[in-house]
Amino acid sequence: MTYYKQLHPWCIIRVSVNQHLVEQQECEECCSSVEDDDSHVVARFRKHNDAAAYLRVLQNSSKDIKFLIIFDFQGVGEKVKS
Repeated sequence: MTYYKQLHPWCIIRVSVNQHLVEQQECEECCSSVEDDDSHVVARFRKHNDAAAYLRVLQNSSKDIKFLIIFDFQGVGEKVKS
């Protein structure tokens, strides 16, 4: 995980059709189906409030596409190379 990603853990991701179907079938595991792939990450933020405000802008501008806010904690267990 890069330093930028560590400083900006709140992510807005674009949910694809396949992920949306998985989310409907397995509601408890919807966030685990999201991979840490930057092609789905729309934006990163330091604060949840900033991410929520931008999510509202995205939802108003594109009603057909679904977006989610997630907290990216993937880098917590990574080893630091010295």
